[in-house]
Amino acid sequence: MRNRSDPAIDGPAARLMAPVIAASRAILGVLILSSIAINFANVIGRYLFFSPIIWAEEVMIFIMVWCVFLGAVPVTWEGRHLRMDLLSTHLGSPWKQILNLISVLGLLIVSAFIALQSVEAVSLFARFGQKSMTAGIPMVVPHLAVLVGFSLMFLAALVRFRRHVAGTFESEIDDVTARFGDGADDAPGGPGGRARD
Repeated sequence: MRNRSDPAIDGPAARLMAPVIAASRAILGVLILSSIAINFANVIGRYLFFSPIIWAEEVMIFIMVWCVFLGAVPVTWEGRHLRMDLLSTHLGSPWKQILNLISVLGLLIVSAFIALQSVEAVSLFARFGQKSMTAGIPMVVPHLAVLVGFSLMFLAALVRFRRHVAGTFESEIDDVTARFGDGADDAPGGPGGRARD
């Protein structure tokens, strides 16, 4: 079975993009752990010392924003976005590829448009120096997540354009089948298994 994360399949551009995807996953892990630590510290401060961390909720919201937009990058890279595939799964070639082409072009156009709009928003917040109410974090920080997320989504979809069109990404069903399918014959009542009494 092909490995969806193998950059060699997609050529030199994918080999350059692979470290970016790996870095986004690592940053996601750090952000999630940081959010858990802040939330835990806030609970301890609120209920044990009656002194909550007033900036905790705001910081966790900003972390969540970054997690959403940064998390969309590996999702795009692996072709895992939620979609209604009831029609596409029943289409044959070339109609399936045509539908996939329309889908990935829509993703590229929307990502490019939002990234360009985000440049204006980020530059606006940077110009005025607006900060959040409680934590005093520059508002550039949460808005930058939109710019970074959609820019990297655009690059991920562009680098793996042929995969998106051809639909050669393995699905979650393929993963489950590959992982547990081999043991199906050994299950009770299966071809190689013993029927229950």
